[in-house]
Parts: sequence; structure tokens; C-alpha cells
Amino acid sequence: MAEFDGKVVIVTGGAKGIGEGICRAFAGEGAQVLCADVDAAAGKALAAESFKGDVRFSEGDVSSGEVCRKLVETAAGAWGGVDILCNNAGIQPTHCYLPADQLPEEKWDRIIDVNLKSYFLMAKYCIPEFRKRGGGVIINTASVQGLQSAKGVSAYAASKGGILSLTRNLALEYAEENIRVVAVNPGAILTPLLDEAIGDADRDEFLQSVAEAHPIGRYGLPADIANAFLFLASESASFITGEYLCVDGGMMAKGAWA
Repeated sequence: MAEFDGKVVIVTGGAKGIGEGICRAFAGEGAQVLCADVDAAAGKALAAESFKGDVRFSEGDVSSGEVCRKLVETAAGAWGGVDILCNNAGIQPTHCYLPADQLPEEKWDRIIDVNLKSYFLMAKYCIPEFRKRGGGVIINTASVQGLQSAKGVSAYAASKGGILSLTRNLALEYAEENIRVVAVNPGAILTPLLDEAIGDADRDEFLQSVAEAHPIGRYGLPADIANAFLFLASESASFITGEYLCVDGGMMAKGAWA
């Protein structure tokens, strides 16, 4: 898509998994991409690769407002502005798979801060930069967990439901300024986060069960989500805002998937 040549894109949680796929997709289409992550080794390795566009890495925890502000300043300072924000940072530590009454308050706060608060913060600092460009796009990584849920993930599910509500609110708030805000709900995607969830189980058996849970018969790959981001950021999606796209192999069509 030649339309992404020279576009400035920020991707949070961009060093691995879905975020890495998003960075690769936009950079492959000629965009200037700022990858933000806490994993410096993975981020620097990605930035060292060659793309049609460019990937630069900035280490930082986006649950901090100061970090978010500096990320936007870094992108705007390097490339003159910001065109697209991909809010993708997300955590669900395996030790936090607990009933709500057993989840420590600080663990709840940490998950909400990374998964939801950071989306607000990044939008807060990107929107003034969008205004300077005459518009922009925010794409939020939510989850099928924001629509239906399973046991043991109260904070994660709340954060993903909150992202969908925030998406609608921001879309209405800034539509008149040519700023679109949309979300993507991935199904189970083969990422380090999924690998962590396997734990002591047999990996092949676990992944087979994950694949079978999707009507399409397979689990997703980061490229599946990245392709949706490219579409939603493009002019082909210029009439879409305040909405979400499920990229889930048919899970939500099943109804009670959990």
C-alpha cells in the first residue's frame, strides 16, 4: 500500500507477538515505525532489520504518562509528526489467572494500567499531533475477552471491555477532527503470551486444542492481526470509526466459546 510511504506509526508492545507483526507490516509498506516495549533485546533486534520503511525502538513502560508523552515527542521529533497510533501493549501474567477474590489488588492495578490506562495516555498525547496533520487513526488491540469471557481473568477481561468502550468514546469525541478510532478483537494468536499460558501442558496437544476451538480450524498468527491493522488504517476504511473488527477464526460466531 503506497499510501503508507512515509507515514509515522507508533506501536506499543511492539517488540514481540502481535505488536511485532504490526511493526513489520507497516514498515514493510514504507512507514516510519516507532516500536515501544519493555523488552529491549527484542526491540533492538527488530529495529536492526531492514524494511522498505524504518523501525526504531524506544524502551519504556507505557503505563507511565511521562513515558507516553516522551514516545510521542520522539516520533514527532524524528519524523515531523504522528499519523497512526497502534495501542497494542497488553499483559496477562500466568500467576494472575485467579478468581477475582484471590487476585491481589496490585496485580489488578498493574493489568489495568498496562492494558487500558496506557491506551488513554497514548491517545491523550497523540491527538494534538494528529491535529497538526489534519487527522489520524488510532487502532486499539482489544480481545474477544472484551465481548465474552472465561474464568480467572477478571482484570484482563475488564481491561479489554474498557478498551472497546474507550474506542467508541474517542471515536465520537474526535470524529469532526478527522480522527478515526477503531479496535481489533483477536482470537487466540500464536505469541509469547500464548506460549506462557501453555505452562506444563504438552505444547502440541495444547495448540491443537486451541486450533480446534476456532471454527476455521486453526489458531491465528500475528500477521493475521497485522493485516487487519493495515486495512483499518488505510483509506479503504475511511468510513469506519467507533467500531471493532473480530479477527478470531469465527470464535464469536459460536456464541458461548468459553
